[in-house]
Amino acid sequence: MTDDRISALESRIATLEAEAEVRRLQARYMFLCDTPNPEFGTNSDAERIDRIMELFAPEAVWEGVGEYYDGQFGRAEGWDAIKAHFQAFWAGKTDPALILNCHYLTSEQIRVAPDAMTAEGNWVHMQPWLFSDGKAMLRSSRLFNRFRKCEDGIWRFTQNRTENVFIAPLAPTWASDYPSTSVLMRP
Repeated sequence: MTDDRISALESRIATLEAEAEVRRLQARYMFLCDTPNPEFGTNSDAERIDRIMELFAPEAVWEGVGEYYDGQFGRAEGWDAIKAHFQAFWAGKTDPALILNCHYLTSEQIRVAPDAMTAEGNWVHMQPWLFSDGKAMLRSSRLFNRFRKCEDGIWRFTQNRTENVFIAPLAPTWASDYPSTSVLMRP
């Protein structure tokens, strides 16, 4: 095998590995945002936020954009501002309480830079929301996110951007059976 062919194969493998890491990173973020939180050993929202923050580069930007999300989510630049955004969401505890929220990802498109050190991706996600007073809704958003492989070799978000597709009210009794806590990851 020639050096050119070996180099081409190494490049293709690096691209595939980058796509896999980006896919895992995006899915982990959504998993950590689910309610009830299924992450074993995460016993508080503060711990959940710390685990989410591990997914972001220090200079990252998190923002809601477009007609509906501009005002609702705004823009947070840098690690401290992003952490404050999540703290306001979970520490503020919604009233009525959010008792179910699950993210479903689809329409994945990942593009890796030629050096396999940065990438960007698009997804569409749907998420049902159920509150303690019985109110419920279905939300859908488009995601446009950027990532980079950091100095420690770990991929992290550099931009997390979400735009509303729709919000639809659901009947209060649409979900009849759901857990109060998740035991999925417990031994």
